[in-house]
Amino acid sequence: MADSASSAISSTSDKASRRDFLYIATAAFGTVGAVVSIIPMITQMNPDASTLAAGGPVELDLSKVAPGQQVVLRWRTRPVFVTHRTPEAVQKLKDPALLSLLADPQSSELQQPTYVQNWHRSIKPEFGVVIGICTHLGCIPLYEPDPNATSPAANWPGGYFCPCHGSKYDLAGRVYHGVPAPYNLPVPPHHFPSDTMLRVGENPQSSDFDFASIRQI
Repeated sequence: MADSASSAISSTSDKASRRDFLYIATAAFGTVGAVVSIIPMITQMNPDASTLAAGGPVELDLSKVAPGQQVVLRWRTRPVFVTHRTPEAVQKLKDPALLSLLADPQSSELQQPTYVQNWHRSIKPEFGVVIGICTHLGCIPLYEPDPNATSPAANWPGGYFCPCHGSKYDLAGRVYHGVPAPYNLPVPPHHFPSDTMLRVGENPQSSDFDFASIRQI
């Protein structure tokens, strides 16, 4: 099953769209100039149909997600990108050179719960959780974590790239200046019931964040 998470989503049948599914696409973040290694793996999960229809939470065992991997869950019919960031990728999120290229580096727009309104836009810096839908016209951005001089765009810094109209986001889902997308990628409600379990679609006990309040989803 040698295909990327994004292409797997685009080819999913109508029948599969009624079931929850999980895509794991392995890619080494690496350092600048490192060769990208991608080894796709696909696993399916089938929660109760009524739970899925009601937008119930979905869970992911993070112990199976190695640093550099991305997993794509489906919650409320939307793809959710879960990335296990390497220490190098986490450090880059604070790089002043990167921040100067972003339209909303401090996440001022309401595109996330207040409990993730921080420099890494997540509860744990090493795990990113964003809705994988471009805030321009709703396309699915490609996961392109490693910098490249020419691909998928000139002077590519690494992050997410929307092939429809060229919008770019960093690995925290923060949108770049000068692209069609107006907002950062939304962050869904989520929390960690345990050190190794992620639950998407449910807030921590201390929060009553309403996902419907997101500016653009």
